[in-house]
Amino acid sequence: MNVSAPQPGADCQRTTATSLEMLNQQIIGCKRCPRLIAYSADVARVRRRQWRDWEYWARPVPSFGDPRARVLIVGLAPGAHGSHRTGRPFTGDGSGDFLYPVLHRTGFASQPESTDCGDGLTLTDLWIAAAVRCAPPDNKPTTQEIQTCAPWLDQEIALLTRLRVIVCLGRIGFEAAVGVLLRSGALASRSGFKFAHGAEFRLADGRCLLASYHPSLQNTNTGRLTEPMFRAIFERAQAIAHSA
Repeated sequence: MNVSAPQPGADCQRTTATSLEMLNQQIIGCKRCPRLIAYSADVARVRRRQWRDWEYWARPVPSFGDPRARVLIVGLAPGAHGSHRTGRPFTGDGSGDFLYPVLHRTGFASQPESTDCGDGLTLTDLWIAAAVRCAPPDNKPTTQEIQTCAPWLDQEIALLTRLRVIVCLGRIGFEAAVGVLLRSGALASRSGFKFAHGAEFRLADGRCLLASYHPSLQNTNTGRLTEPMFRAIFERAQAIAHSA
């Protein structure tokens, strides 16, 4: 059963979540970063012309997917007019338009389109999270904002008890995942863990870290990241998850 976007809850709780659903409720109530809260409200108020009749989600975006997932995606942050609008990761923008067809072709997604939370999309063996849960100005969270958001990913990875593969989209997603592994003791040192597209790192406990360029329009429109390159990442993730 997939976990979808919950309804808005109370302000951010500091207790340790005992389920992914509980964690999502805590994430959407988080108000720890004043700059991001202000930006979120401003974007939802002004809106883009094409979305002027849309009621923006305009809160921290919860994670999405299969709670029994063996594969985790760690992205950067919600897009201001994508998941910040729709309330679901990589939904309603160019990055999602590139990501979900690949997930569908590699067996992780039930359909190749992701337009809104009611479109019927489900994920199998995959959970999607992010380094930062609020839309940042210019898609650039500050170091402090990344650090403030890090405990959500710490808890998330601890709750994904079947996790075998972490797919990191972009350098910030990669650094966020490495940070979790260092804090949890799964890694003793950052030495040797350098971001590069297609880089693969095996951990002592058998889990694997895969790195990919982020499917941003900046990368996909310029050909830095192509569909075959991206598909190969998720084919590899499938192979590792099923061999574990």
